[in-house]
Amino acid sequence: MKNQRLIEEHIETNPEIQHGRPCIKGTRTPVYVILEALATGIDTETIKKEFSITKEDINACILFAALLANEQELITQPF
Repeated sequence: MKNQRLIEEHIETNPEIQHGRPCIKGTRTPVYVILEALATGIDTETIKKEFSITKEDINACILFAALLANEQELITQPF
């Protein structure tokens, strides 16, 4: 359950923030924005500075996408 804990600690969905899209906790930054940045070649240090997030936040975004790609059930609690 380490995977689930990483997601629970770093990703949240809240209907009041970004229309309920999964975001990094404590920010208004959607997971997809971080994934797009990584996919376009922006390095993690730049992403961390640009969005004021941690390496663990980035890892949680990657894990979130991996689980979706594998069609595993994701449980994110509303705020």
